[in-house]
Amino acid sequence: MKKGLIHIYCGDGKGKTTAATGLAVRAAGSGMKVLFSRFLKNEDSGELKILDAVEGITVLHMDKSFGFFNTLSEAEKVEAQETYARLWDTVCEKAVSGEYDMLVVDEFMAAYHYGLIDHTKSLAFLEKKPKELEVVLTGRNPDEKLIGLADYVSEIRKIKHPFDREIRARRGIEY
Repeated sequence: MKKGLIHIYCGDGKGKTTAATGLAVRAAGSGMKVLFSRFLKNEDSGELKILDAVEGITVLHMDKSFGFFNTLSEAEKVEAQETYARLWDTVCEKAVSGEYDMLVVDEFMAAYHYGLIDHTKSLAFLEKKPKELEVVLTGRNPDEKLIGLADYVSEIRKIKHPFDREIRARRGIEY
């Protein structure tokens, strides 16, 4: 590959993380080195166990999970912002090192939307990323600037979901 492109998996449907995870596995299976990071997700997720075992994929794990942003106290929101700002700095540093062919940032849109990562720094990174680096971003409601930078934008639309009937997330299916 001579040029790395930017992918966005967005929408209100189930499958954004699944698509990004599948692409990471496909890339690793083809000999690419993948850096996989996540925002606002629990560290006790089924895909992390598999990704950790796949040669060629490096997962950046968090010491603490924060969960849904809108459920956090004000103090937790401040702590989350500090934590995720550091994570984003680490992601950017590693992504430009030349060690990786692909970067996956799961729930990038939520981190961006809630101001957990700096908009100016995020846009600058995407605009000036290493030309060979493939970047995969997931989450709901990407803003127009992000859509403009992307080469692929795939929307996953919910038609029906068990949560609508108050069926909680199930291990191995939703997490």
